[in-house]
Amino acid sequence: MTQPLLQAADLRGATRLTTDAVVGLASLVEAMHARIASPPWLPGLGGAVPGDERTRGLTGLVYKTVRGVTHLVGGSTEHLLGWLALAMADPQPLRAPRPEREAFVAALNGVLGDHLAATDNPLALAMAFRQGGRALPLDRPSLRARVPGATPKLLVLLHGLCMNDLQWQRDGHDHGEALARELGYTPVYLHYNSGLSVSTNGRILAPLLERLFDAWPVPVQRLALLGHSMGGLVARSAIYHAALMQRGGLRWPGRLDDLVCLGTPHLGAPLERAGHGVDVLLGAAPYAAPLARIGKLRSAGINDLRRGSILGASTAEDDAQRAAAVGLPPGVHCRAIAACLGPAGGSLKGRLLGDGLVPVASALGQDPDPARSLDFAPEDLAIVHDTGHLDLLSSPAVYAQLKAWLA
Repeated sequence: MTQPLLQAADLRGATRLTTDAVVGLASLVEAMHARIASPPWLPGLGGAVPGDERTRGLTGLVYKTVRGVTHLVGGSTEHLLGWLALAMADPQPLRAPRPEREAFVAALNGVLGDHLAATDNPLALAMAFRQGGRALPLDRPSLRARVPGATPKLLVLLHGLCMNDLQWQRDGHDHGEALARELGYTPVYLHYNSGLSVSTNGRILAPLLERLFDAWPVPVQRLALLGHSMGGLVARSAIYHAALMQRGGLRWPGRLDDLVCLGTPHLGAPLERAGHGVDVLLGAAPYAAPLARIGKLRSAGINDLRRGSILGASTAEDDAQRAAAVGLPPGVHCRAIAACLGPAGGSLKGRLLGDGLVPVASALGQDPDPARSLDFAPEDLAIVHDTGHLDLLSSPAVYAQLKAWLA
């Protein structure tokens, strides 16, 4: 049995998001109205001062009324749905979630997750370790009951942007389950809001991993982190922040043996850079500048992919700067696998396109600037060909390499 496809909290979250969207659209239209009504400001010529995006008089009152009524109706509807949530509560909340709903909510969080979290929207995902789509309790007695076959070899898998833990299962294969069968690992899957900045997720994950480490039913003899795409950045960020928290006594960093990244944009993803260029072009045109807000409907997590940032959220003010280089953690076997859509021995263009989202050099942490390159050992790098970004999750060649490295 699975949970209902649509839950009461989903309706409340959608209502709040719709309210925010209508209010935002009203402000957007008003800003364009204000700019068209007054010529672009130039020194000595008068006109509207940049940043003054409110109309005046009767027109301004109309826009203000639209925003006020929208908040009132949206708030009333949300309260009603909150009351209905009690009547619609799932009598069996521990049932497995519906993959369709999980995929939609994960994608929504990837695009708008920072906004959902900032507005306490019920659709915002909270970080948790899961198996079978169900959150794991992080106290030892409860965890022992949920994972009766726990082994000393703990494997934590971190999904990528706009994805969720259930999507490690692809084309009938799951790297975690396969490594459990053949190498005796116990896989645990991280579920998180990929729209938050990578650094924020890293800071949340560091102490959460400590709780998992402490509650694990048997002493951990080998700890491995396996990250796909953004998941590799989140893992590196958690390791970095955990080192800063060592004074608090975190033990898992000293026990970490392996970090493997699959298609992780260590040096950034050009696809996001192209989207950022649209923002710049719109913002440069006086009357079209308000439309740049539409282009900015990309979360902090997506913006972090522009430069592979793991320390802090990207902002418009530091776009010209490169992300601070953070080396690989000492004492940990760090490996990286890149995918390429082209065949082996293919063209330079194929390597630049990489897996369709991440160039090969970025996935391998290789940059012409030695200060930005990551110090992976040659034997800890691999490239799989004729493979796309998502195919890394089901590729037999990728699994064979994982099996060899984690044996």
